[in-house]
Amino acid sequence: MVRSAQWELRQDGVESALENSRRGGHLWIFADQPLLARDCRIYIYNLARRLRVPVKGAGLAEGIEVFPRQDELSADEFGNAIRGPLGIHRAVRKRYWFYSANYRLDAQLEYLTGLRKITEEEMTRFVAGLTMPEEFQPRSKAILPPYDPNRPEFRILDHVGSVRRRSGNYWTRCPSCAQQGRDRSGDNLAICVTDPRKYKCWAGCSKEMIRAAVGCPIRTRIAS
Repeated sequence: MVRSAQWELRQDGVESALENSRRGGHLWIFADQPLLARDCRIYIYNLARRLRVPVKGAGLAEGIEVFPRQDELSADEFGNAIRGPLGIHRAVRKRYWFYSANYRLDAQLEYLTGLRKITEEEMTRFVAGLTMPEEFQPRSKAILPPYDPNRPEFRILDHVGSVRRRSGNYWTRCPSCAQQGRDRSGDNLAICVTDPRKYKCWAGCSKEMIRAAVGCPIRTRIAS
């Protein structure tokens, strides 16, 4: 799957770097200057669709993960933290090397420096006429009535373990991630303190996946 994506990128003249990881590999693409996250995501998601590669979070528990996860962020929001190239993984205290160079820092840095970087003009050309595929488009946010703790409804806090409070959220292990043997640090799931109906897995699990993991699947309404 990673090799096919790497080959397809090469057809566009894009050099990518394959890095080892705990669960397979990471494919890094570098630019010569900061690019719009929206354009990068449109390009990669259309590439995944072309290759029929499953993408985690688009209703699927397994598949590739794409970063960045958001098209844009407001001034008071944070994106997903990722480990940079050649960084030490905080969970296993280990550095993962790129396959195409000797496993020494100087050789790895020389390899990464020598990679051809995407230009802004190239990215503009890549995404000309493209939009985000429908199956990957974010859903519109549901407008909820005012939160009433006495109202009988599904409560995510009843289905998770211990939580830690940080800022305006509780943080805990994501049930869907845990079902897949992930989220070892136990902080992928954010739950709003003031309205716990609002929760999000920062590893990409959808609400449908989370509800299914706790045995309370979201009911699907069938139109008559």
